[in-house]
Amino acid sequence: MFRHTFLLERKGKCPAPKNQLSNKYNKYSLVMAEGRSLLEEDFNCPICCDIFKGPVVLKCSHSLCEECLREYWGTQAVLQCPVCRKECSPDEPTRSLAFTSLCENFKNRKCAAAAVDICPEHDEKLKLFCFEDKQPICVVCYTSKKHKDHHCSPIVEAVEDLKAEVKSGISGLRHNLQILNKSKAEYELLAETIKDERQNVEKMLKQEFDSLHQVLKEEEEARILALREEEMKKYEKTKKRIEKLSSEILNLSMTIQVSSQKIEMDEITFLQHYANNHYSPAKYMLPEPDMISGIDTAKHLRFLNLNLQAKMCELLKDPPQLVTLDPNTASNKLVVSEDMCSVFYVEQKLTVPDNPERLYVGVLGSQGFRSGLHCWDVEVGDNDHWTVGVVKESIERKKLLKMDPCSGMWSIRFTSGKYRVGVKARKELSLPEKPRVIRVLLDCDSGTVTFSDPSKGPSVYTFTDTFTETLFPYFNTASTVCPLRIS
Repeated sequence: MFRHTFLLERKGKCPAPKNQLSNKYNKYSLVMAEGRSLLEEDFNCPICCDIFKGPVVLKCSHSLCEECLREYWGTQAVLQCPVCRKECSPDEPTRSLAFTSLCENFKNRKCAAAAVDICPEHDEKLKLFCFEDKQPICVVCYTSKKHKDHHCSPIVEAVEDLKAEVKSGISGLRHNLQILNKSKAEYELLAETIKDERQNVEKMLKQEFDSLHQVLKEEEEARILALREEEMKKYEKTKKRIEKLSSEILNLSMTIQVSSQKIEMDEITFLQHYANNHYSPAKYMLPEPDMISGIDTAKHLRFLNLNLQAKMCELLKDPPQLVTLDPNTASNKLVVSEDMCSVFYVEQKLTVPDNPERLYVGVLGSQGFRSGLHCWDVEVGDNDHWTVGVVKESIERKKLLKMDPCSGMWSIRFTSGKYRVGVKARKELSLPEKPRVIRVLLDCDSGTVTFSDPSKGPSVYTFTDTFTETLFPYFNTASTVCPLRIS
């Protein structure tokens, strides 16, 4: 009865008796003495809906937090109770020390109850677990409206079920963790592989360019030396001509001077000198100049081009291969040589990143073909297990390739001493001799792939099909006898 009246009072539905405030705490004590539980809402401020902090009491007997009341009055033009709207005076709020102590005790009791598995609302031991509200409850809570028709189980059973659920979740998380760790390791390996590949290619590029730079440097020095030798020869020749002309100029100048002096002589003396020397300046003939040609610029530049081209051809005596191997597509038991023309088989799996272009078995050429005629030779030698051919670009790379044109593969295979071509029935070929070189002739326009022994001439086998996408050269070996090499 008291709880109902107090709640009605707090909600403003029932006027509070004047002496109720003084008897209120005694009634609370009576309730507790009678074993009845106190609800948390009995200690809640009607404004902040939390347990009272510094509660004060108005003349209308309504209790509120002191701070909440001050904030509320700060927004109102007229001071009034926020519950019953009765006007109040500024000096009306009275601090309730007893109620403050009661609120603190309830708060501490609530915390203690939670610590010893006691329901804070009913002082009953928590024996059940409500799966809808995800919280442990007591038997009184279970029978209340709040948990009506809720799925509840004893604490022990609920713990077993929930622990099993958590363990299952942990198992799934661990599986995901393994996947993430594996993926991280693969990316770390890929990063290292990319770094190693960059270093190898950079080393090869530097070696090639060092060779080219050396040739260019030697040719530069030779051309400059030849140019300077020509300059020196022509300079010496020109210098001798200059010296000779200087001597002739001096002689001629002296003759002019002497002749000029003779002109000043008297008539008899002049005639005597003229008759005795038989000299006539007018009859002196100047030597015709023999001009020297300049630097033969065209010869030097032309010789540079021809000589440099010859040396480059000698340096690059092995012309670029039409087909080279792509190391990024090689499966984990194949090793591609530095010149990307040979592939070796190893029995121990290599640690390589599982990048998208990598094959499950085999290795592809670095260049694909969609049109035109293309040819390359594969040196098989004594290799006793190999496959050579072409595959379409969209081939399934993470599975064992089917040796079948319907699957996008046109190839010839040698294993167990027998030659087979990839057709539906795995046709076996009979060859008179074991070829040491297999020539692959791909005609994208006519839709044919021909395999032959270049030392014998006739084709071993020809596929005829319609190619609708880019084709890549394909190579595979499972023999340690010798590698496959593109020549």
